[in-house]
Amino acid sequence: MPEAGGGTKTSHAVVVEPGTFEIENHYYPRCLNAQRHPLVSSFMGLSNKAIAKRYCHLNPHTDEDALLELLSTPKKFFKWAGSDLFCVTDNSGKKQMIVVETNSCPSGNKSLPLVQDTVDMDSNYHMLIKRAFWPAVQAFGGEGALAVVYDKNHMEASGYAAAMADIADEPVYLATWKDTDPDPPSRIVDRQLQVRKADGTWINVRAAYRYVTQKPWTRIPPVLEKSLIFNPIVCCLAGGRNKMCADKAYEFFNHKNFNTGVTIRTPVTIRDVHKREVPIWVKSMGGFAVVKVPYGNAGQGVYTICSPEELKDFMDTDHHYDKFIVQSLVGNHSWSSDFKGKKYYHTGTVPSTKGLTHVTDLRFMLYSTEKGFKVASMYARRAADPLTKRAPVGTESWGQLGTNLSIKLGDNQWDTDTRRLLLMDSRDFNKLGLGIDDLIDGYIQTVASVSAIDDMAGELMSKGKFDRELYGSVNSDQALLDEIVE
Repeated sequence: MPEAGGGTKTSHAVVVEPGTFEIENHYYPRCLNAQRHPLVSSFMGLSNKAIAKRYCHLNPHTDEDALLELLSTPKKFFKWAGSDLFCVTDNSGKKQMIVVETNSCPSGNKSLPLVQDTVDMDSNYHMLIKRAFWPAVQAFGGEGALAVVYDKNHMEASGYAAAMADIADEPVYLATWKDTDPDPPSRIVDRQLQVRKADGTWINVRAAYRYVTQKPWTRIPPVLEKSLIFNPIVCCLAGGRNKMCADKAYEFFNHKNFNTGVTIRTPVTIRDVHKREVPIWVKSMGGFAVVKVPYGNAGQGVYTICSPEELKDFMDTDHHYDKFIVQSLVGNHSWSSDFKGKKYYHTGTVPSTKGLTHVTDLRFMLYSTEKGFKVASMYARRAADPLTKRAPVGTESWGQLGTNLSIKLGDNQWDTDTRRLLLMDSRDFNKLGLGIDDLIDGYIQTVASVSAIDDMAGELMSKGKFDRELYGSVNSDQALLDEIVE
């Protein structure tokens, strides 16, 4: 069966047996020969208690007990997530991490250099399945098989399937679920997930690890009674695949935690913007802004606006959805958005021997256990072109500001520009100019953003049911609402 799922009636789930996990199949080749940076290893070995104590020592206005409770409280819905962060500074020289977006079904495990004595059963795939997914499966119960369903990133999806087979000690079904496949080997019947076997028969699934990222709400209901979906679709709708709703979740979180000193930092964000209003908001931000389709991912639907030409390109493009978000742009110190007294600019990489600095982001991938959060993986990405002192002209800004590695080749066909991947190893990490306190700051920002979206998911679930009416008031984009299956 081709990785893309085929789209033919002969496509079926692949059976993954226990004992078949091989490190070489589920990590980038660069990771196999890389040594994890000692500072990264030291950070990943810190307890949440030590992290809270260190952070509050440097930020005495933060309530240590409240922060430790945040880090130690298991999540009900959003148990596996990743946040992308920028390391920025402002005109006063204050360095800090800010949240760009938070993702459900994030990539990351294939990009983390192994520790020296890693064996197959000690992989970060196994740790995530063992500590986060498997306890949820045991608590759920149910009848049927175990599965991993995915629409991209076969390397990690198959890694989760093999790790799950080891932990559960039973076969796991690995099945694609593309939004453009007319006959995928995955489906929902009578509120339960099913996958198709090689002989054409369908079997029930009691629990599935979901790596379906492209409009997953068009195939999977927000909640299923008979199958555990990890993460449930409500996490995507609450902010994990919805930048509009995520910003509202962050705002609610910041209001609730105002007295504790724990705050989610983001670029200034304007929500629910109709296309015709975009030029007005861009002008108000000094001609520099980022316009986003709220429900895209993998760098799709993100427009960096630094010139009249880029604004015209956006306005001339047809869009499926009705509303957008406009954010202040983080660029260089002389060309970043200045709005509401906030002006961030990229710290960037340590200058090269040629004096060049590149924009980078940092991905934290976390999971929630019964004792709180753990770091699953970390990696960084850099933009293709070096950061210039003067603002880009024409349509050149994405080369300086875009960090996503995904390359869309066509419908459900993707490639990855791994040349711009920065590993947490002894060679790449030093280029980032980050210290352990920066990593702690980024970790806390990620935990806070994930917790905010989990809180929003809880509000959207009423007595085990998805509250469509409430969601319509929180996110009034009719094009999106029409896509959500029941």
